[in-house]
Parts: sequence; structure tokens; C-alpha cells
Amino acid sequence: MAKFKYVARDSSGSKVEDVIEAANQAAAVQALRRGRMTVLSIAPAKKSVLDFNIQFGKPKPRAKLADLVIFTRQFSTMVEAGLSVVEILDILHEQADDPGFKIVIDSVKSDVRAGSDLSTALAKFPKAFSSLFINLIRAGERSGELDVILRRLAGYLEKSESLKRKIKSAMMYPIISIGMVLVITAGLLIFIVPQFVDIFEKMGAELPLPTRIVIFISNSLTSFWYVWLVAIAGVGAFIVLSRKTARGRYLWDKAFITMPIFGELVQKVALSRFARTFSTMLQSGVPMLESLEIVAATAGNGVVEEAVLASREAVRQGEPLAAPLGDAAVFPPMVVRMIQVGERTGALESLLEKVADFYDEQVDAAVESLTSIIEPVMIVVMGVLVGGIVIAIFVPIFEMQQSVGRRR
Repeated sequence: MAKFKYVARDSSGSKVEDVIEAANQAAAVQALRRGRMTVLSIAPAKKSVLDFNIQFGKPKPRAKLADLVIFTRQFSTMVEAGLSVVEILDILHEQADDPGFKIVIDSVKSDVRAGSDLSTALAKFPKAFSSLFINLIRAGERSGELDVILRRLAGYLEKSESLKRKIKSAMMYPIISIGMVLVITAGLLIFIVPQFVDIFEKMGAELPLPTRIVIFISNSLTSFWYVWLVAIAGVGAFIVLSRKTARGRYLWDKAFITMPIFGELVQKVALSRFARTFSTMLQSGVPMLESLEIVAATAGNGVVEEAVLASREAVRQGEPLAAPLGDAAVFPPMVVRMIQVGERTGALESLLEKVADFYDEQVDAAVESLTSIIEPVMIVVMGVLVGGIVIAIFVPIFEMQQSVGRRR
């Protein structure tokens, strides 16, 4: 695809200067005419520094969740105010701070101005706009209620951003605490323990087993540090590569959702995301089977994804949705019962929204509980590791002092 800079007049007679992407110049002219524009001049666009940066990956077309939240909320407000899509994209392009997001908005604006649907223009950036985002925009265009869909989508993204912040706050404290424990332990083993090795060798006495273990670990860290680096890199590579496979991702997600302490939080986050996404899709008029497919793809957890896909197949065959979800251990009886009631009464989307609100509150409570539990656990772990090393080092010294005292 090549870029062409053009000057044209739109349907209102206003002069427009912009850049369009097309296979060739003739295709660019045809695209502009389909968009009810009269082409005054058109020529291949000169390569700029921006094009050079895009080619080499700086900046990359992207959209962070926080940027999407602002983009969608402002888009919704301006659609309700009666502005055209092109005008809105012009304004949002000027307001965007992220250079990568500016590239995305600029490309979408050019496509829309050339006559493309908004959803089709957004679909060119799957890494920036999820399938859920694109399908909801498409549903809004088909129904003529783009403002309503955008408002609903903005609410959904704001809830998702809030949930993401809660997860980060829940994970940040234990990660920092574990990191500090490991750094302190490694510092003792690498810098402090070797200072006592010469003393023990001069003593010539047989060392207790705990002391020998600590000295062995210290020697391995100082003499064979490259082995530890290779081992850590190997474990990291294994985790990353295994999560890229469907089976590996499923097993890791299953391990996370069943692990003590953190598993309950992971499950509640997954259920909140499932219910919120499913409710938003149904409220926007997306068909059930298509909604389930998108919900599975955006679940963020392999266990939930597998259960949703199984339920989708059951619905395709005419069975109720709740039955296969009940067979999956990740869905509690309360959620399954709510879905059953929603299917019977025709109020599935509203009940799913209530489920999402309930689990959002549960996530808040779980984060507070986790924070209160992690602190004493980390103190105990640090005490055991640091205290164990200190005791292992000083026990032989105390024994030597006692032996000298008895000889006197």
C-alpha cells in the first residue's frame, strides 16, 4: 500500500488536504470519490521522518487501555453533540498524547474520509482495538445507535481499566516484597557468608549440616553465577514459550486459578471480566453465538475460555447456556443460577451486569484481604531465610567458644 497526498473538496464544499493509503493513485482517486469528495490534486506522499520511525518501529501504532477509555468517552460525547465522525477524529487526533495512538487515529480518519466504515477502519489495527471493540462499533453502525453503543463501550472500558488497576495494586506489594527478600538473601550469601568461610577453615572443626548447606549455596552463587543466570533465563524462557501454546496457557491459567491465596482473586477477576463483557455484547445487540465467541477470546484465562467455547457449542445445538457452564469448576453455583434465571426471564444481560458488579466488589475485598495477609507472610519468610542464614553461620562460632571454655 502506498500513501498519496491530496487536495479535495468535500460534500459541503470545504477544502480538505490530507493523506490517503491505497494500492495505487487510481485506487486512491476512486476511494475519495466514493467518499463524495471532488479531487483537485493528488500525488505520492513524500516520505517523512514519521514514516521512517514507523518503518523501524518508533513510534508503533498502538493504543493503551487508558487512552482507549478517554478516546471512547470523548467520541461518545461528541457523537451525541452531533459532530461528524471525521470532525471527531480530527479533534481526538489533536488531543492524543501517545505518538503511536496518533498514528492509529490519523489512519482511521483517512479511511473514514475516503468512505470506509468506522468499524472497518478500526479493524486494520487489531493490536489497538479488540474484536469486542470493533464488533460493538459495527453493531452501533448497523443499528444507527452509535452514540448509545459508544457510551456503553466507554463504561465497559472504564470498568476494565478500574479492574486492571486493582489487579496491579494487588500484585505490586507481594512482587516488591518477594524481590526485597531475594535481594537481601542473595546479598548475605554473596557478600557476608564468604567472610566466614576462612574462619571456619582455620577452626578445622566439623561444621553442622545447615552451615555446610549455606556455604555450598554461597560458593555456587559466587563461583558458578553464570549457571544460575542460565538456569533463571531457562525457566523464564520455558514459562514464556509454554504460555504461547494453547495447552501450556490452559495449564498455567488452571494453576493460577487453583493456587492458594492468589487463586481466589484470579477467579473473581476472570468472572467479573466474563460477566461484564458478555453483558455489554448482549446489550449492544450482538447475537448470542457471536457474543460467546468474543467473550471467550477476551476472557484472559484459558479455563474460562474453554468453558465459554463449550457452552457456545451447546447453544449452537439448541441447549441452554447455563448447563455447560455449570460443568466447569471455575463458575460458582451462584453465577450458573443467575444465568439460568436470565435465560428463563429474558433478562440475561441485566443479570450478568449484576454479577459483574458483585464480583467487582469481591475483587476490592479480595485485594484488601490479600494485602493484609501478604505482609505477615513476607515478614515470616524473611525471618526464616535471613534468620536461618545467620543462625547457620554463628552456631559453629558459638560451639567453638563453648569448646574453648570447657578446655579452660
